[in-house]
Amino acid sequence: MAVPKRRQSKSRSAIRRAQVMKQPIPHFAPCPRCGEARLPHRVCAACGYYKDRMVIAKSQDEQT
Repeated sequence: MAVPKRRQSKSRSAIRRAQVMKQPIPHFAPCPRCGEARLPHRVCAACGYYKDRMVIAKSQDEQT
């Protein structure tokens, strides 16, 4: 098995680690039911629907 000859510097390790920490910006998609922006594969916070099914029951006071 290959083994490194020299220790990797702190700078090299930090450069490699910095790429791991980069996270893409979440892309919001409009809810097909109410049009509110929501994350894909998540329940819509505005209407409570996911894949044409009501998951979270919202009362009339919360919707307005």
